This record gives sequence, structure tokens and C-alpha cells, in this order.
Amino acid sequence: MFLYLSKKISMPNGLKVSSLSWNSEQGWLACGGETGLLKVLKLEPRAPNEGKRSPLVAAPSNLSMNQTLEGHHGTVVAVNWNQNYRKLTSSDEKGLIIVWVLHKGMWFEEMINDRDKSVVRDIRWSPDGQKICIVYEDGHVVLGNVDGNRLWGRTLDVQLLLIEWSPDSRLILLCTSLCTCQIHDLKGNFVAQVGIKFMEREFAPAAVIVAIDWYNGLEGYSDPNAPSLALAFQLGKIQLMRHEMDEEPILLELQMTITCIKWSPDGDVLGVVGSDVSTNVKAPSSIVQLFSHTGVHLRTLRVPGARTSALSWEGGGLRLALAVDSYIYLANIRLEYKWAFFGSSTCVYGFKKKDHSDHSVMFWDIVTGERYCKCVNHLIAVCAASEFCVLATLGEEPDQYVLILCNAIGNPVDSKYVKTQPLHVAMNLNFVFVASEFHVYMWKYSPKSSSFNTGESEKMQDTNGVASQESTFHIDEEFFQKSGKGMRADDSAIASTDKICCMCCSDKFLMVGREFGVLHCYDIVGLRQEGKETLHCRPHAIELNCDSTRLSVIDVSGMLYLYEVQRQPHGVKEKQGTAVRLTNKVPNFERKDVWNIKWADDNPNLLAVMEKARMYILRGTEPEEPVACTAYLCSFHDLQIQAIHLDDVMHQPEDPSMEHVFNYETKTLRDTQQMLSAVDIQDAYSYVEEHSHPRLWISLANHALETLDLSYAEKAFVRCQNYHGVRFVKSLHALKNKSTQKAERDKEAEQIYYSMDRKDLVVDMRMKLGDWIMLEKLLEGGGGNDSLLELTWNNIGDYHADRQSWDKAAVYYYKSKNCEKLAECLYALGDWDALGALLESLHQGSTLFLSLAKKFANVGICKHAVTAFVEGKNIKAAIDASMDLNHWDVAMNLAMKHDELQYVESAIAKYTMFLIDSGNPLQAVQVHIDGGQQLEAAKILVRLACQMATIKASPLMVKKLYVLAAFQADASRASFDTKQHDASSSLNSFFEDAWHGAEAYHFWLLAHRELYASHYDQAMKVSLWLRNYEDILDVIDIYSLIALTSFLNKLALSIFTRFNPINPHRTITQCCKNCNTPIQELQTKCSSPTCKITFPICMTTGNVIVDESNLQCSTCKHYRIVSKLKQCKYCPLCHSPSEHANILSI
Repeated sequence: MFLYLSKKISMPNGLKVSSLSWNSEQGWLACGGETGLLKVLKLEPRAPNEGKRSPLVAAPSNLSMNQTLEGHHGTVVAVNWNQNYRKLTSSDEKGLIIVWVLHKGMWFEEMINDRDKSVVRDIRWSPDGQKICIVYEDGHVVLGNVDGNRLWGRTLDVQLLLIEWSPDSRLILLCTSLCTCQIHDLKGNFVAQVGIKFMEREFAPAAVIVAIDWYNGLEGYSDPNAPSLALAFQLGKIQLMRHEMDEEPILLELQMTITCIKWSPDGDVLGVVGSDVSTNVKAPSSIVQLFSHTGVHLRTLRVPGARTSALSWEGGGLRLALAVDSYIYLANIRLEYKWAFFGSSTCVYGFKKKDHSDHSVMFWDIVTGERYCKCVNHLIAVCAASEFCVLATLGEEPDQYVLILCNAIGNPVDSKYVKTQPLHVAMNLNFVFVASEFHVYMWKYSPKSSSFNTGESEKMQDTNGVASQESTFHIDEEFFQKSGKGMRADDSAIASTDKICCMCCSDKFLMVGREFGVLHCYDIVGLRQEGKETLHCRPHAIELNCDSTRLSVIDVSGMLYLYEVQRQPHGVKEKQGTAVRLTNKVPNFERKDVWNIKWADDNPNLLAVMEKARMYILRGTEPEEPVACTAYLCSFHDLQIQAIHLDDVMHQPEDPSMEHVFNYETKTLRDTQQMLSAVDIQDAYSYVEEHSHPRLWISLANHALETLDLSYAEKAFVRCQNYHGVRFVKSLHALKNKSTQKAERDKEAEQIYYSMDRKDLVVDMRMKLGDWIMLEKLLEGGGGNDSLLELTWNNIGDYHADRQSWDKAAVYYYKSKNCEKLAECLYALGDWDALGALLESLHQGSTLFLSLAKKFANVGICKHAVTAFVEGKNIKAAIDASMDLNHWDVAMNLAMKHDELQYVESAIAKYTMFLIDSGNPLQAVQVHIDGGQQLEAAKILVRLACQMATIKASPLMVKKLYVLAAFQADASRASFDTKQHDASSSLNSFFEDAWHGAEAYHFWLLAHRELYASHYDQAMKVSLWLRNYEDILDVIDIYSLIALTSFLNKLALSIFTRFNPINPHRTITQCCKNCNTPIQELQTKCSSPTCKITFPICMTTGNVIVDESNLQCSTCKHYRIVSKLKQCKYCPLCHSPSEHANILSI
């Protein structure tokens, strides 16, 4: 981040400014001062949606309005905007309050309130603009609405200083002269008091709260846990809080006297103004300091003047207004965005969406306009080199960070989990370097690898000097200087206070700068420390040129220095190598207010420098004439600079425009082009020779070819080492006719053919040149036949397909009826509906059926794959595709239809055996069911139920397996006809055995449910049924349960015998309806020798059904009492719906 003064506005008659407020929505700036001074200034908007501007022009700061408002006579102590309703409120020291409104471009009074009893100390509109709160010095508080109506007013027994609203407009914070901050609700009731941690630390009692600001949250939060409430005390103390009751705020102690603080519009930066009172300053001076929301110092700016009284932010967060004595200073801010530029045209930048917890990363191709947006977890830093970029993000675990290597479209290529906090990131063609405060992590990445490590490796350099994959070292350690053994990843024994503040790397060196001015240089090839030098400044940003011979250093005050980098012999004790030394800085070179630089990647002496709102091109140390520009430099190649206006891009980060990109040619290139058109080629050759660069020689060669000056063209191609250009010139020498040498100019030839009315020759020329797009336009206007038009469409489709523009290619292949290539495009696009429609449109016997079948099979679309294979006369492939995609029913139908049943059954048997052996029996069951082999599925389920019962698994799970086995046996039995009597009888036995097992576990579960419900009598009755299932359940378990329930039932009976219940339950004896013979509770057959009627058991209660109306489940054929139907809408045994049951009466 960089901060510099850009404009100075003076007040009339030298009146001092006391208050400021900048309307972030419309751009009005209100200022109040002595003797009733009140002005409204309007600055030209900088937002791109308010008017286009030249890409080279800096953000405008000219005034479009300067209106003086009259009405106050005392010093205006407070001005505040209501942005939602476009109103301005001002108050003076005499208690006069005026509300101003805009009418026909001018501000007029709307309301006046004069309370002559006390001084107005502060006025604040609520964030929603509905209410206004006014506090007076005598403790009087007034709350009103936007219409001017007074809601309430009350007087507190304390002197008030400041007021602030909560972001939701539901709380009011009142700061008092006793260094306290009270919290009140909308009705004025006291709620609580904000904890002042400085008071707990015996803070000076004479100090007072001088400023309070609570971020309103309108722009969202970059970090949900970041502080948003700031309290400032006069003696340089600031308390940052996450909410009004935060018990662990961030405390800052500054060497300054604070007068005002303000959050930036996005809540990420806190601006602090006041006077510097540090020991190294002779007299107090005005100072502006910027801090992050976590309290990290970002930038300091000294302002000319004795006292800064107010501070206000512009709506975009890129400018500050400062009230200094009788002036208003505008300061521009250059933000450090998380962005990088790599490849030849890819810009990657991170941004935060409103009300989203994660961060978004946009990969934007500035040439084609293609955009790819990715989401990451808390983006920390972005760095790029060559064809890849690295995204440093926060990991899922504490103290874990992730480095994601991505290509130009945002696809992850590789990834590393590290413990080193990525405060600084640098990379080159082979290495990624990450630095925390004291440690440096190195990763030798490989784009082809896809390893995902969970920690930092301890692999280092071997004896042959081959680099390892990753390593970590402490900045104070001699890194691989002698032994080749690396620093441990966690080394807390080395104590240091000199933190790492910047880092850069080239293909040769890694440079690490520290806060005390120490610069460490490491040899990347040998992985050892080459040197350590001390700079005369505190570096903020460093960068090496293309051949690593010069180092640029920008210090914290924005001064740019250049240093020569040279390899020098080691000392006497170490004669085997060379060390890197920084010679004295480049003499007579110093640039001020620098915030961005870019070395040329093809010339070590060219450097682009951004100073304030100007861009300079330096050749060595000599600058060219400056250009007004505020863009961020992307690349410097071939004497051409590419830059992007990131400030404008970040206004709409999801929709960047090509208008935000501009290219700028250096003066040398512009002069060369002008000389080629104005002077003799010999003079131009001398100029290019004096300013030699490949781009200049290419321009000279092209101009010489245009004028057929082949000797100079050949010389220029030789100087820029263009072998193909030299060969082309020699071929032109062989052509003696000058007209022939000037040939191959298609546009001029086309005009001649048109003048001759020979459109056919134009068509032939375009075909020969391969200009199919232009040829299409010619043919659509007439002059060709259908076959030529189809050929043209085919070639245009090939053109788009080569560039992977599959949607455009598909359109032309469809026009040319090229089904084969159209299928390839639709397959690449993933348009399966269109591919299916293409399949249906093919004629019978087409050779494309098998190709489409394989495509559909590859993506799992079984229906179309089978259809295509069948149409292609490959039945076995259709069956194989069905089985591969687990559509066994389709495979069985095809097998039965085409006499391949044995082949499918054999495949099913092998596959299910494999699934069972690999521990997936339920998948084997599903395969058998899909293949129509329900009996085999039932056998597997029964075996699985027996295994689960053996290991004492969940009884409910065992019951479900038996029920499912019974269902499958029933489905298999239904498929047998009456002629298969023997097989059907054995299947009936298996069917009954399956239900027998399901009944056993059903009664086992029912007995336990009654037991846990303290229905001991019913639990005993149900458990007695378990005697019929000794072949399924463990005998010991059965009789243990019977004994337990019988004991508890007997105990309950003895209790009720001694203490008779008021409404005792009487046992009613039931009789057989057929013979009227009494039936006992657990009797399932009539005891009469002439009757022999059997009685079913109710699956809901476990009781015998004698004469009640009952319900038979149509699925499992078991019974329930109708009176218990409301308790369960499904069959308790098989869980089939009750509406499918039949009501019977015994």
C-alpha cells in the first residue's frame, strides 16, 4: 500500500477547517470551519460507470462544485451526511443545527434547530438513514427521524463527547468525558458499558476518548471475525473490537496524539490522524497512519501543517480528505491487491464477494476476454511466473496453509500443505518461495506431478548438489553454506527481532529483505547463502532485473534505489567459490513516491516506474517523458508495456472489461516508427543501431521490405538473429521482377479482381490463402455452389476446433452435415442431448454408430450406448457396455433376445463372486436383482443375516436382511409357473424359512420394546413366542429374556397385590367363535378335538387374534388387530403401507 498527497484546497481568508464528511455515494465533500464556514465541494467521479476516461489518465481530482452555505456564525464542529436521503446536517458551537437538501443542483436549508443551552458535540445519522442522534456537552441526547420529528430526548448526568450507531441501527454508543462508553437501545435505555481495557491497565485518567467509529458493514466483511469497532484515545491508544462486548480487543499504542479515526468504506483499513510526538521529532507535526483491521501498520504519511483535525474517506476507498489548518488535502491510496500476471495474457486476482465466507479468484485472459472464476478458502497471497501461478490460502487445520499451483485457466496442477505462514511469496520457473516472519520455505515444483503432501518435508540436498523437493530454514541460519544439511522446519531456539519484510527471486538468486535493512542473497542453483549486505533503508519491495545484475529497492517511504549485483571471490578462508556482493548503490539516482516498478524481461537496463500518478520509462538511469497513468504494471516486453487499471476492475471484479487494459510503447519505439516514415532509411538504421533492440530491428526490417530495400532488410534480420527473415530476403533476391517481389498483397489483389468483375478469382484467391471466414461471406452473397459452401463450413469448423472453440465449431459442422466431427465437438462440450439427437438422425448402416456408442459408454449413458451398439450390429459390445455400467437388467434382456443368456449369467456369477470376496455382498445382491436372479440374491441375504447374527450385530439389521430375502424369494416364486412344481415347492420352503427368521427377530425386538416400556406382562408374553425360534436365535438368549421378563412381571404382580390399583385391569377370557371353547392367552389352536381352528399372532402386539377384526398384509401375509391400526400406518414386520392390506374377520 502506498499513500501520497495529490491535491491541496485552500479555504478563504485562511479560516481553519474543523470538520469533514465525504458522501461516498454522490461524491460531495462537506467541510466546516471557523466563523460559520461551511462548504460543499464536488469532485469529478472516478468510478468507471460514471463516464469513460482515457486509460492513461489518472484519477481526476478537479472540482465540479464549490458552494458556500450560509447560516452558521460559530465554528462548525460537526457535519454529517445522510446518504440514503441525500441530506446534509451541520452544527456549530452555539448549538445551531441545520439540515440541508439539494434542489436543482444547489443546497438549501430544509430544517433549523437552535438549542441555545449547550454546545453540540456530535451528530450521527443511523446507517439506514432513518434516524438521527444529537448529543450535547451538558449530557442532553435527542433522537429524531428523517422527517424532522423528535422521537425522544433525555439528559444524562455526565458530560458527553461522541456518539456512534451500531451497523444494524439498533444500538447507540455514547462516549463521556470520564473515559467511558455507554450502550443504549433505541428507546434510550441503558444496556451496558463497553469495556475499556486501557483503564484496566491503569491508563492515564486525564486522557479522553477523542474518536469512535463502527464499520457499517455495507460492503461486506473480508473476515467475519475481524474487528469493526474502533475507539481512539487522545494519547495515542486505540482499541479495536469485534463487537460492543468484546472481551479480547486488539490494543494499539502509537507515538502520536490522535484527533480522528475512520474506517475505510470496505472496513479493511483504519485511518488515524493526529500529531507525531515521537522522540526523534523535534516539533509535533501532522501525520496520517493506516492500519489493517487486525492492527497491522500499513503506511505512514507526514502532512505539512501544524494540526490535522478531521479525516474522511472517498466512497471507493482510494482517496482520503484531510483537514489540516486552513487547507483540505486529498491523498491518493495505491492498494496492494492480491494479483499477478503470467504467461502472455493471463491476469489472476482475488476478491471477496459480499456476504460470502470464501474468497474468489478470477483468471482473466486480457486478449481473448475469457474468464474463469474459482473459489478458495481465505486467499492470503498470489504469485506467478512463466505459465503458472501460486495461490496461498488458509488450510482447514490450525497453523496450516496451502500452496496451490494453477495454470492459466485456474485448474490446479499441484498442491502443498505447509506450516510456514505465507506473508511473502515469490516464484520462478522451478521454485516457489514462501517467507514468514523468520522462516523461508522452498518448494521445487513440477507441473506434471500431482502429489499432495500433508507437511513440510525434511528432504534436502544430496552430495551431488541435486535440489530436493522442499525444505525450510531460519533466516539467521547459514543455509547450506558448508555441510549441505538444511535447517529444521521448526527452530524456535534462534531468537530474533529483525523480521522478514520483502522477498524476490530470479532464475539465479533469492533475495530476502529484513526490517533492519539487512539483505540476504541465496544461490538457487547450489542452494546456499551467497552473501549478506546492509542497506541504508528499510526495504518494502525488491525486484531483480532479467539477468540478475541489478536490484531495485523501494523503501517504506516510497524512495527507489538501484544496486549493482556482482559475483565476487570469497574470502581467504573460502577460496572454492564466489559470493554475491551488492556494490554501492547507483550514484545520482533517486526517485520519490514510487509504488510500482517493472523490469523489462528482454533488456536489463529498461525499467518502468510508477510515481504517484505518472509512469516513467528508465533506460539505465535516464527517464523518458512521463505519462499520466495509475494502472498496475503487468509486463514489459519488446519495448511495450502492458498494464491494467485494477482499481476499476475491482469495482466489478466478476465482469472485467477490455477497456481497463492498455498498451504503451516506449519513446524509442515511437521515435523509430516516426523516423521510418519521415527520414532516410540509412538515418533510421543509425538510430536503431544506437538504441539496439530486437523489436527495433524487426520494425526496420519490415519497413525495408515494404520499400524493397533488401540489403537493409537483410542486415536488420541478421542483427535481430531472425534466420527465417534472412532466408525470406534471399528468396526475394532471387526474384528479379520488382512486381513479383511486391506480390502476396491479398487486399490490393482483391480490389483489382473486383474492378475486373472477376468474383470467381477472388474466391480462388481466398481458398488459396485459406481465408475461409472471408470466403463464407463471399459465397453467401452468391458466386459459389453448395459443395464449395460445405467445404468452407468444414474448414471454418476445423479452424475453431483447432482453437478448442467447440461451440463455434459445432455450428459450422452442423451446417456442413459433417456428423463425425460434429460428434467430436458435442462430446467435448458435454452436450449429451444434442449427441443423442444426432444418434437418432443417423441413417441405418452408418459407420458412426460404433464411435458414438463408445462415447456414450465412456460417460455412462447406457441407453444411447446400447442403442448405438445394436444399430452398429455389435450385440456383444452392447451387452458388455450394459454390464460395465451396472445395467444388468438391460444386459439380461439383450441376452435373452439375442441368445446370449449363458454369457451374461457367467459374467454375473464371476462378478458377484468377486464382490463377495472383496467384502461387498450387498452390491452382489443388487447385481443379482438387476439380472433377474432374485433367488440367488435371497440366498446371499440369508447367509449374510446368519453371519450378522453370529457376530451379535444389530437385531434390526438382521431382521431387515431376512425381510429382504423373503421379498426376493417371493419375487422369484412368482416367476415360476405351475409346471415347475418341484422347484416351486422347494422355493416355497425357502420363502417360509426367510419369513421364519424375520418373525424371530421381530418378536425379539418387540419383547425388548415392551420391556423398556415397563410393560412386563406383555414383554413376558411376547418372549414366550421365541421358544418357537430356537433354530434362529441363541437358546441361552431366548430363555434369559423369558426369565428376566417373568421375574419383573412377578415382582410387579406382588406390588399390585399389596397395593391394589384403583382401576385394575381384568383379564377377559376369549372363546372360539366356531365351537365356543375357551382359548388361553398363548394358545394358537382350538383345543376342541372337533374344531382345530388356528389363530394368527398380531405382529403389532404379539397377542393371539381370536375374535377381533384383523388386517392381513398383502405382502408378507401376516396379521394385525384393526384396533391397533392407528399406532402404525405400516406393517410392523415388512413395513408395507397399510392401505395395501385386507381387513378380515375371524
